[in-house]
Amino acid sequence: MPHRNAPLSELGRLRLARCVVEEGWPLRRAAERFQVSVTTAARWASRYRQLGAAGMADRSSRPRRSPNQTPVQLVAQVVALRTQRGWGPARIGPALGMPASTVHKVLARAGMPRLGETDLATRQAIRRKVRRYEHPAPGDLVHVDIKKLGRIPDGGGHKVVGRQTGRKNRSGAGYSFIHVAVDDHSRLVYAEILTDETQHTAVAFWTRAQAFFTACGITVKRVLTDNGSCYKSRLWRDHLAQAGITHKRTRPYRPQTNGKAERFNRTLLTEWAYAHPYTSETARQAAFTTWLHTYNHHRHHTALGGHPPATRVPNLSGQYT
Repeated sequence: MPHRNAPLSELGRLRLARCVVEEGWPLRRAAERFQVSVTTAARWASRYRQLGAAGMADRSSRPRRSPNQTPVQLVAQVVALRTQRGWGPARIGPALGMPASTVHKVLARAGMPRLGETDLATRQAIRRKVRRYEHPAPGDLVHVDIKKLGRIPDGGGHKVVGRQTGRKNRSGAGYSFIHVAVDDHSRLVYAEILTDETQHTAVAFWTRAQAFFTACGITVKRVLTDNGSCYKSRLWRDHLAQAGITHKRTRPYRPQTNGKAERFNRTLLTEWAYAHPYTSETARQAAFTTWLHTYNHHRHHTALGGHPPATRVPNLSGQYT
């Protein structure tokens, strides 16, 4: 499409070319008539001789050769990491030795939607309207949630032994319950894999979580949970009240209000729970502590400018190697 100040449209180019080729006008006379340079008149006349009227359309400005273009194999690896693991440019770039900006351009050219606009299970694009917020200091608000996760039977699930055998092994495997506490400001996480989601288990978990945050120099002022039965219990309410902590609950059917815990759960699934074809639940749980340490101390977090959560907790950085 020609720019707004172009002297020739496609029809104007065709008329100029026909004047030169079919009617025998000199190039200089045609150039003066259509108010273009002699070089331009010669170009359109030449294209008309070669291609006819079809040659008057704009051609792509893309160069014939792009020596610095990202190799096809590397593009395939970028797309595979996005579709299979749900990683973003900040994770894919260091893994493949590429700048995150280059990864973003590769994903954009491939038509991949942003991670926040995809469904976790299907990886299909969805539209969400989320109001984001962040409290100014660690401990101002801690998001607490529980993720129910099917246990891996001994011998492995369907990803290891196939779907038919996996269904047989799955019988009676039961569930694990990952209790999660995420600091709103720093995204520092304390989490445990427990056997249930009763009020006594939830209160015991929070006692240990609060001790963890206190050891990191964080004084918890508020806790945000969903409307699960354990969080609506008197035991939970009284336990927080005794510690001087304000309890807040999300609106019904509004999980995005507790979004930082929900986002951590999503990361937990893609980068730990389903990251490898584990052969048993014991093997998966054994990898949890190391993964959680990596998340807190080493994993790049896009909301924190590419830094790990530990960098936002003054008394925490450097405690671990």
